[in-house]
Amino acid sequence: MNAFKLRSEIIVSFQIRKRQVIRYEYVPLSPLSAHRLSVVKRKILVLDLDETLIHSHHDGIIRPMVKPGTPPDFVLRVNIDRHPVRFFVHCRPHVDYFLSMVSQWFDLVIFTASMEIYGSSVADKLDNGKGILQRRYFRQHCTMDYGGYTKDLSAVHADLSSIFILDNSPSAYRKFPRKFQISIFPNNVYLYGQ
Repeated sequence: MNAFKLRSEIIVSFQIRKRQVIRYEYVPLSPLSAHRLSVVKRKILVLDLDETLIHSHHDGIIRPMVKPGTPPDFVLRVNIDRHPVRFFVHCRPHVDYFLSMVSQWFDLVIFTASMEIYGSSVADKLDNGKGILQRRYFRQHCTMDYGGYTKDLSAVHADLSSIFILDNSPSAYRKFPRKFQISIFPNNVYLYGQ
């Protein structure tokens, strides 16, 4: 049985200015549903970062999908080739809620084609001390195919039938059958813009 169908919840939302604030209220699982969820073998959900969970740009580069003046959710400072670079990171709306929910049913793994120094810093911020994003794979774990990076999911787990991947880039998982393609974030519209 699909674990996502086992959780009942009521979501109440309201709009405040240009940013949406959501308050979540939960209806507890029935004892039968809780038991079913406890006996299901946990699967692995592999999550991409850039244009899936977050969108970022660095010093001097503002992409047209970010409305000028839109504040980032956080700023990272990393050294790349001994040069300091600031990344302005915008999180996909409700990413914290999403991660807290799916971490109840899946073992979460970050797999990004980004450099480790950047990807690890983003994952640390998203994890926020909860310990749900401890397993991480980066560019060095990818293979180069057709001029792009393909994620080698056998590095995550030998049994590929226990893995799902959520990614915006079809080329990243072209060799993998259990995939969910997600629309690019922020979907070519101004982030938080009207």
